[in-house]
Amino acid sequence: MASAAAAALVLTGCGGTEAEGKEEIVVAIVSNPQMQDAITLQEEFKAQYPDVDVSFVSLPENEARAKITASVATQGGEFDVVMISNYETPMWAENGWITNLQEYADSTEGYDPEDFVPTIREALSYEGDLYSVPFYGESSFLVYRQDLFDEAGLTMPENPTWEDIRGFAEALNDPENNMSGVCLRGLAGWGEVMAPLGTMINTYGGRWFDEDWNATLDAPEVEAAVTDYVDLVQNYGQAGAATSGYGDCLTLYSQGNTAMWYDATAMVSAIEDPASSLVVGKSGYAPAPIQETESSGWLYSWSLAIPSTSESKDAAWDFVSWMTNKEYIQLVGEEIGWERVPPGSRLSTYEIPEYAEVAEAYAEPTLDAMAGASQESSMVNGVPYTGLQFVGIPEFQDLGTRVAQQISAAIAGQQTVQEALEQSQGYAETVAESYQDGGG
Repeated sequence: MASAAAAALVLTGCGGTEAEGKEEIVVAIVSNPQMQDAITLQEEFKAQYPDVDVSFVSLPENEARAKITASVATQGGEFDVVMISNYETPMWAENGWITNLQEYADSTEGYDPEDFVPTIREALSYEGDLYSVPFYGESSFLVYRQDLFDEAGLTMPENPTWEDIRGFAEALNDPENNMSGVCLRGLAGWGEVMAPLGTMINTYGGRWFDEDWNATLDAPEVEAAVTDYVDLVQNYGQAGAATSGYGDCLTLYSQGNTAMWYDATAMVSAIEDPASSLVVGKSGYAPAPIQETESSGWLYSWSLAIPSTSESKDAAWDFVSWMTNKEYIQLVGEEIGWERVPPGSRLSTYEIPEYAEVAEAYAEPTLDAMAGASQESSMVNGVPYTGLQFVGIPEFQDLGTRVAQQISAAIAGQQTVQEALEQSQGYAETVAESYQDGGG
């Protein structure tokens, strides 16, 4: 899926960018399935806002992060709307790079910002105000082929451990029949392999930095988590795991080529879609695997923000509010299918009868995962930073990417886990220096 959009895909919303009387906005988004749905529904937006002309720049996740960050950080002004997350939002708000959206949200009739899932709303706020609004929200959980488990006489525990997952993966791995025991991201990128691996490190008792900002990527707990992750995917994971990202695992699971997948709860919109998935209705959903903690998982939201440099903020908000309001949820359900509704953003979504019916298997696990995603429940030791699958500091984009490259190389068999973590520790120590002794 990601490779299909390896270069920028620019789509113009209304017959050219210089149409008389129209205000053009440029929207930069990530090319995940739900975002592509928004592009296909643009006729509905144009009917409601005929004076706003929308052009999209749609990119794979890693490329989108780099391009959007470079533009916003340098005040480049190319974009009027950008898709970011709860990692960027509070930092960019503090820097003055993005627009305070609270007044817009409060004054837009029917928008109802209080309807956003509370943990997501809080994560997208700075000093109590919303600076981006969620298109969808997610935690992480484990999806597994219930039918294959039944055939093999296996039972998924209520709260599986990583040891359980290894045992199931070994039992169900069948490469001769194009079936891997598990799919896990291995693609380098702080938002790719480091997302699931980061939560595994947390539940094993590891962390990026201790409370005094000492780098701890060479700690035994981190090495144990990374070793188990690499060993699991090398022995029972998908072919080409070192270059597999979210989209690749989504395709493999949806096409019936893997028995389990630990990843974002937002996966449900695609794997339960009859138009694109061969495994609709065949899955069970379990909490993120644990080791030393009571829970595990992440909290994340793809959200929309308006850069401070935009000269078309009102038109930008017209688009942002259209794509994140309750009516959009209804529109997707009625026009595309209820299984394609962006999950995890609004509480009211889970009260829609049609959505409740198609989401019966995963609605409660999704909300439980999002409500339970906290450092208190999924980390063994205290940390000086915010974030579960990321470290909430500006340097993490570079640090996380560098570490991810080392991990990906270990998955590919190009180096040992110990060598990967030794190099990673050096990167982390360099970052830590500026936060020690009152710095940062």
